[in-house]
Amino acid sequence: MKKILSGLFLSALLLASVCSCSTEPADANVAAASALAKRVVGAKAGKIVFQSAPADTADYFVLESKGSKIVISGNSANSMAVGLNHYLKYYCNVEFGWLLNDTFEMPSKLPKVAEPVKVYARVPERFFLNYCTYGYTMPWWQWQDWEHFIDWMALNGVNLPLAITGQESIWYQIWTEMGLTDEEVRNYFTGPSHLPWHRMQNIDRWFAPLPQCWLDEQLELQKKITARERELNMRPVLPAFAGHVPRDLARIYPDAPMTQLEAWSGYQDEYACTFLDPMSDLYTEIQKKFVEKETEIYGTDHVYGIDIFNELMPPSWEPDYLGRVSRQVYESLQAADPDATWLQMGWLFYNERKYWTNDRVEAYLTSFPTDRQILLDYYCERMEVWQRTESFYGVPYVWCYLGNFGGNTFLCGQFDEIDKRIENTFVNGGKNFKGIGATLEGFDCNPYIYEYILEKAWHSPMQTDLNTWIDALADQRVGKNDQTAREAWRLLIDSVYVQRTTPGQSNAISQRPNFERTKTYYGNSGRKYRNELLKDALGMLLEVESNSTAYAFDVANLTRQMLANHFDKLKGEYAKAYKEGNREEMKALSQKMIEIIADVDDVIGTQTYFLVGKWISDARSWGVTDEEKDYFEENARNLITTWSDADMLLNDYASRQWNGLTGSMYKVRWEKFFAAVEACMDEGAEWDDDHYKAFSDDVTAFEKSWWADRLGTFSSVPVGDSKAKAKELFAKYAEEI
Repeated sequence: MKKILSGLFLSALLLASVCSCSTEPADANVAAASALAKRVVGAKAGKIVFQSAPADTADYFVLESKGSKIVISGNSANSMAVGLNHYLKYYCNVEFGWLLNDTFEMPSKLPKVAEPVKVYARVPERFFLNYCTYGYTMPWWQWQDWEHFIDWMALNGVNLPLAITGQESIWYQIWTEMGLTDEEVRNYFTGPSHLPWHRMQNIDRWFAPLPQCWLDEQLELQKKITARERELNMRPVLPAFAGHVPRDLARIYPDAPMTQLEAWSGYQDEYACTFLDPMSDLYTEIQKKFVEKETEIYGTDHVYGIDIFNELMPPSWEPDYLGRVSRQVYESLQAADPDATWLQMGWLFYNERKYWTNDRVEAYLTSFPTDRQILLDYYCERMEVWQRTESFYGVPYVWCYLGNFGGNTFLCGQFDEIDKRIENTFVNGGKNFKGIGATLEGFDCNPYIYEYILEKAWHSPMQTDLNTWIDALADQRVGKNDQTAREAWRLLIDSVYVQRTTPGQSNAISQRPNFERTKTYYGNSGRKYRNELLKDALGMLLEVESNSTAYAFDVANLTRQMLANHFDKLKGEYAKAYKEGNREEMKALSQKMIEIIADVDDVIGTQTYFLVGKWISDARSWGVTDEEKDYFEENARNLITTWSDADMLLNDYASRQWNGLTGSMYKVRWEKFFAAVEACMDEGAEWDDDHYKAFSDDVTAFEKSWWADRLGTFSSVPVGDSKAKAKELFAKYAEEI
């Protein structure tokens, strides 16, 4: 009896010890991880205990069961968060999505961890985001969106996030203190959704003036963002001065070496940027003013993003000049913060690769200490620049998956190829290979691939082979172990996710209509799989019983893509019928194509992610007056359609199949096209460049009306049952696909 009581007493002591860790956090890391768990799993957080573990050679977590508790130990709150995510994904079959509306249900009873699991990070740096994401996805986010997303980043191990919100609020103070007027400064900025390209020295003044209410609110928002990211052991990458100045600064400094850059991507000269030579003393002065003011308001982790030649041509291609200018930028940064590290996008070495020869790259990167740099190898699924630059000549770099241009909604991503490339980098990428990340331009309809890539930064036991990970993904998406779902996801990843990302990836539905190839510059509807394979995978998923919100998203998303692919096929048949002069067939096909667009609009209307009404509602929420609300709405509509007020290079770049946008703009464009072709045939004429131009002019005017006059009102909440709608449309179209 004494032995039994003694055993019970010891068990009680152990349980009390474990429980005390959750109710009285021993340090800031435990407190941060505990608070994260409460936000993520609610009341179930009471069953999860966090403990600090001693530092080791790399970040790590330990996951185990003790009594009725799940115990997660780690060397930091960030590592503990990764441990929590590992438990959620691989024991509870749930996935914490990156958007606020991504919800899940926890098991009624937390599963036990049979044997302790210890997982180390493979790389110290895990980067996430892109300047463009702040335009294509995040310009209208409020704190609740950011709070959820920062939790997602922590769960996925991100510790080096780009943090550029609120910088205009700092710049406003700097420029006005230097003598510019309120009007001059706010007219220098662009509208909110276009600010990423203003920050990258591409455009000024488009949708100016930027409202003061925006500046005030963004300053406060960035304080919350950086504080929470640091709480979770992240080092926010803050902006610094890259040489971009208001044109009106010449009024105050008439002798300063400023140059007006060439107009960018089809914009008129009035929107071109002004660049201050980094060799000037004024450059160093402004750098110091900005970094000091930013540090005063937001704090600093001494990592700064500066990109002086992004999609721009330097004044000289001489290696000596490139080395001098990069050294001068670094020295200006060091003068402002002696502990500064300069982080740069490597996009320029890919995008302007014919100019950035190895001697120029080497001179540019090695003119200042390599240990004060981090370079993002930006688009590794397309080109791993480290492979042609001797691993960036010793500069620490992060292997990055770009994955999406403009927020396009298109199933893409090569899991198998990505796996091979990352593993090869571990073997051959050099000792200066320091991280893995993602540089997506916009959040898209393939969220799981980013989770896969970030998990490659850890020695995850679930990534011993791709099929093991796929099966686990299927379980998470449907919320349980289901063999049919696993077969569907294996088919998807083996046969549908077989092509890399390219700019303008979209189906013909969301491209300006034309026969055969679209004349939209970035329109790219190339597909490397048979639509029947996607249909088969969707058919299997529709057999699965699931109440998961991830499952509801998937069946809507796959139905959308299946119908859009079918539309592309019918477009080809319509062109053939036109060549044959078969007007009866043309009429039947055009009616069918318009019907498909309407059906796509319906099925995506069941999902919050696919609602243009939410995008617009979120934009309007930033305004105080009706005038401000209308301004933000127009800016939001403009970016995802024409980008400007002219028929230009970037038209439809951000095309996305969203409910409301698909039904009210894309559908109308196709109706106009079919009517124009009918009228042309009535004349007995051939569809030529003149006919296309007349049609294009009409569409251009309509597109501008859509955003400038705010045509249409759209639901900001989903309507209908996703699976029911998907099953209805699957039955309707399955035989003809």
